[in-house]
Amino acid sequence: MIVITRYSVPEADTEAFRTDADAAVAALSRRPGFRGHRLGRAADDPLLWTVVTEWDGAGYYRRALSDFDVKVNAVPLLSRAIDEPTAFEILDGGA
Repeated sequence: MIVITRYSVPEADTEAFRTDADAAVAALSRRPGFRGHRLGRAADDPLLWTVVTEWDGAGYYRRALSDFDVKVNAVPLLSRAIDEPTAFEILDGGA
């Protein structure tokens, strides 16, 4: 599964956002089931950012969120995400 969180980040907050995103991903990456991540910014709107993580399944992601280190380092960032669905089941990997 993938988790896609989007953020509206004022230009003045870009450096702080990247620092927070790095800390969040570092904490999440230490949890079982974590496969990888991507950090991106919209080509047409430089204030719109995304953090994408990939997991072995929804249970792994949910359990990761209950970890103390994740609560300290990732939940503060995740709480600033745009309020929309974030978890997606992978249906096709097409090449």
